[in-house]
Amino acid sequence: MTNALQSFGPRESMEYDVVIVGAGPAGLSTAIKLKQLAEKAGKEVSVVVLEKGSEPGAHILSGAVMDPISMNELFPNWKELGAPLNQPVTADEVLVLSETGATATPQALIPNNFHNHGNYVISLGNVVRWLGQQAEALGVEIFPGFAAAEVLYNDDGSVKGIATGNLGIDKSGEPTGDFQLGMELHGKYT
Repeated sequence: MTNALQSFGPRESMEYDVVIVGAGPAGLSTAIKLKQLAEKAGKEVSVVVLEKGSEPGAHILSGAVMDPISMNELFPNWKELGAPLNQPVTADEVLVLSETGATATPQALIPNNFHNHGNYVISLGNVVRWLGQQAEALGVEIFPGFAAAEVLYNDDGSVKGIATGNLGIDKSGEPTGDFQLGMELHGKYT
């Protein structure tokens, strides 16, 4: 912290079992799986996910072809839960592009890893939004709109957690009237 910011005192902190940075597919799937495993074992685990975007999926704009195998593992009943996997792949085409057009590759020559039978054409942003809803339903806390700004360490060098960035800082790094000191999120695992 700069000298001007030290006058605001120490940052507030919150304790969790697990702190996850990023509410993308990997972060949310991890949070969901941890909560599911804890529930199955009859244990309680506190999980928080920090997301820099305004909501999970806000920074994920791509369309994709998704193999539902991971969704089947997380939520065997994903269809009943309304997961946004609505458009199955109906055909595969591989085109060789040139300056004058495109030539289709014969199906027999398309490598197996390019065949998408059983997969879905998705909006990854919508899938991530849906995963965020499922995570929250399981008790995962999601903090949207906060970026991780600093890794925090214990005296022994192990990771203690993360700190969010300070809000309300002007161009020169000085606090404005809207200043808010960042929070520390401590976790047994980060």
